[in-house]
Amino acid sequence: MVSGLLKALPLTVALAVALGALLMAGAGDSAPAQATVAIRYSHFLPAEITVPAGVPVTITLRNDDPIDHEWIVGTAEVHERHRTGTEPFHATVPTEVTVPAFSARVTTVTFEEPGVYLYVCHLPGHEAYGMVGGLRVTERRPRPGSGSSDALTVW
Repeated sequence: MVSGLLKALPLTVALAVALGALLMAGAGDSAPAQATVAIRYSHFLPAEITVPAGVPVTITLRNDDPIDHEWIVGTAEVHERHRTGTEPFHATVPTEVTVPAFSARVTTVTFEEPGVYLYVCHLPGHEAYGMVGGLRVTERRPRPGSGSSDALTVW
Protein backbone atom coordinates (compact mmCIF):
# COMPACT_ATOMS: atom_id res chain seq x y z
CA MET A 1 0.00 0.00 0.00
CA VAL A 2 2.77 2.45 0.93
CA SER A 3 4.63 1.47 -2.22
CA GLY A 4 1.57 2.32 -4.34
CA LEU A 5 1.23 5.71 -2.64
CA LEU A 6 4.89 6.51 -3.22
CA LYS A 7 4.55 5.61 -6.90
CA ALA A 8 1.52 7.91 -7.23
CA LEU A 9 3.20 10.80 -5.39
CA PRO A 10 5.06 12.27 -8.42
CA LEU A 11 1.84 12.28 -10.46
CA THR A 12 -0.07 13.90 -7.60
CA VAL A 13 2.58 16.61 -7.22
CA ALA A 14 2.61 17.24 -10.97
CA LEU A 15 -1.19 17.57 -11.02
CA ALA A 16 -1.13 19.94 -8.05
CA VAL A 17 1.53 22.13 -9.73
CA ALA A 18 -0.45 22.17 -12.99
CA LEU A 19 -3.67 23.08 -11.17
CA GLY A 20 -1.86 25.86 -9.29
CA ALA A 21 -0.48 27.25 -12.55
CA LEU A 22 -3.95 27.23 -14.10
CA LEU A 23 -5.43 29.01 -11.09
CA MET A 24 -2.65 31.61 -11.14
CA ALA A 25 -3.16 32.22 -14.87
CA GLY A 26 -6.89 32.62 -14.35
CA ALA A 27 -6.36 35.03 -11.45
CA GLY A 28 -4.08 37.18 -13.58
CA ASP A 29 -6.69 37.51 -16.35
CA SER A 30 -9.04 39.60 -14.23
CA ALA A 31 -6.37 41.78 -12.63
CA PRO A 32 -5.74 45.14 -14.31
CA ALA A 33 -2.32 45.77 -15.82
CA GLN A 34 -0.26 47.82 -13.37
CA ALA A 35 3.30 49.04 -13.05
CA THR A 36 5.29 51.34 -10.80
CA VAL A 37 7.99 53.59 -12.18
CA ALA A 38 10.24 54.94 -9.45
CA ILE A 39 12.31 58.07 -9.90
CA ARG A 40 15.55 57.98 -7.95
CA TYR A 41 18.73 59.98 -8.47
CA SER A 42 17.10 61.50 -11.57
CA HIS A 43 16.65 58.13 -13.31
CA PHE A 44 13.57 56.04 -14.08
CA LEU A 45 13.40 52.55 -12.58
CA PRO A 46 12.60 50.35 -14.40
CA ALA A 47 14.15 51.66 -17.56
CA GLU A 48 11.71 49.66 -19.72
CA ILE A 49 8.11 48.46 -19.45
CA THR A 50 6.29 46.20 -21.92
CA VAL A 51 2.50 46.35 -22.25
CA PRO A 52 0.01 44.80 -24.69
CA ALA A 53 -1.72 47.12 -27.15
CA GLY A 54 -5.32 48.04 -26.40
CA VAL A 55 -5.17 47.28 -22.67
CA PRO A 56 -5.54 50.01 -20.02
CA VAL A 57 -2.39 50.14 -17.89
CA THR A 58 -2.32 51.93 -14.54
CA ILE A 59 1.12 53.36 -13.84
CA THR A 60 2.16 54.67 -10.46
CA LEU A 61 4.92 57.27 -10.77
CA ARG A 62 6.85 57.54 -7.49
CA ASN A 63 9.33 60.38 -7.13
CA ASP A 64 11.87 59.55 -4.43
CA ASP A 65 13.98 62.62 -5.28
CA PRO A 66 14.01 65.99 -3.47
CA ILE A 67 13.25 67.76 -6.79
CA ASP A 68 10.28 67.76 -9.17
CA HIS A 69 10.27 65.60 -12.30
CA GLU A 70 7.93 64.85 -15.16
CA TRP A 71 7.00 61.69 -17.03
CA ILE A 72 6.21 62.37 -20.66
CA VAL A 73 5.60 59.31 -22.84
CA GLY A 74 4.95 59.42 -26.56
CA THR A 75 6.26 59.70 -30.09
CA ALA A 76 9.30 61.66 -31.24
CA GLU A 77 6.96 64.55 -32.12
CA VAL A 78 5.61 64.67 -28.55
CA HIS A 79 9.13 64.84 -27.15
CA GLU A 80 10.23 67.51 -29.60
CA ARG A 81 7.25 69.65 -28.58
CA HIS A 82 8.20 69.29 -24.91
CA ARG A 83 11.89 70.00 -25.48
CA THR A 84 10.98 73.40 -26.93
CA GLY A 85 7.75 73.96 -24.97
CA THR A 86 6.93 76.19 -22.06
CA GLU A 87 4.44 74.08 -20.09
CA PRO A 88 5.62 74.29 -16.48
CA PHE A 89 3.14 71.71 -15.10
CA HIS A 90 1.30 68.65 -16.47
CA ALA A 91 -1.90 67.39 -14.88
CA THR A 92 -4.58 66.80 -17.50
CA VAL A 93 -3.04 64.50 -20.14
CA PRO A 94 -2.50 60.87 -18.94
CA THR A 95 0.80 60.59 -20.85
CA GLU A 96 2.14 63.92 -19.51
CA VAL A 97 2.49 63.92 -15.74
CA THR A 98 4.34 66.22 -13.33
CA VAL A 99 5.53 64.40 -10.21
CA PRO A 100 6.48 66.74 -7.36
CA ALA A 101 9.37 65.91 -5.04
CA PHE A 102 8.79 63.04 -2.60
CA SER A 103 5.32 62.27 -3.99
CA ALA A 104 3.49 59.89 -6.28
CA ARG A 105 1.01 60.27 -9.12
CA VAL A 106 -1.14 57.61 -10.78
CA THR A 107 -2.12 57.64 -14.44
CA THR A 108 -3.96 55.16 -16.63
CA VAL A 109 -3.12 54.93 -20.32
CA THR A 110 -4.08 52.68 -23.22
CA PHE A 111 -1.70 52.39 -26.15
CA GLU A 112 -3.51 51.29 -29.30
CA GLU A 113 -0.50 51.07 -31.63
CA PRO A 114 2.40 48.65 -31.09
CA GLY A 115 5.84 50.23 -31.00
CA VAL A 116 8.42 51.69 -28.64
CA TYR A 117 7.59 54.97 -26.95
CA LEU A 118 10.14 56.80 -24.83
CA TYR A 119 9.32 58.26 -21.45
CA VAL A 120 11.41 61.32 -20.67
CA CYS A 121 11.73 64.07 -18.08
CA HIS A 122 12.06 67.28 -20.09
CA LEU A 123 12.93 69.57 -17.20
CA PRO A 124 16.17 71.46 -17.96
CA GLY A 125 19.14 69.09 -18.09
CA HIS A 126 17.23 65.98 -16.98
CA GLU A 127 17.04 64.24 -20.36
CA ALA A 128 20.74 64.88 -21.00
CA TYR A 129 21.49 63.44 -17.55
CA GLY A 130 19.74 60.20 -18.54
CA MET A 131 16.11 60.53 -17.45
CA VAL A 132 14.87 58.41 -20.34
CA GLY A 133 13.04 55.09 -20.34
CA GLY A 134 11.15 52.98 -22.85
CA LEU A 135 7.61 51.71 -23.03
CA ARG A 136 7.28 48.82 -25.49
CA VAL A 137 3.75 48.17 -26.75
CA THR A 138 3.33 44.68 -28.22
CA GLU A 139 0.64 43.17 -30.42
CA ARG A 140 -2.20 41.88 -28.32
CA ARG A 141 -2.06 38.08 -28.58
CA PRO A 142 -4.76 35.93 -26.96
CA ARG A 143 -3.53 33.17 -24.71
CA PRO A 144 -4.67 29.77 -25.98
CA GLY A 145 -8.07 28.94 -24.52
CA SER A 146 -8.31 32.05 -22.35
CA GLY A 147 -9.35 34.82 -24.71
CA SER A 148 -7.15 37.23 -22.77
CA SER A 149 -4.02 39.06 -23.86
CA ASP A 150 -0.39 39.02 -22.80
CA ALA A 151 0.42 40.48 -19.43
CA LEU A 152 2.49 43.46 -18.40
CA THR A 153 6.25 42.98 -18.22
CA VAL A 154 8.53 45.25 -16.21
CA TRP A 155 12.35 45.22 -16.23
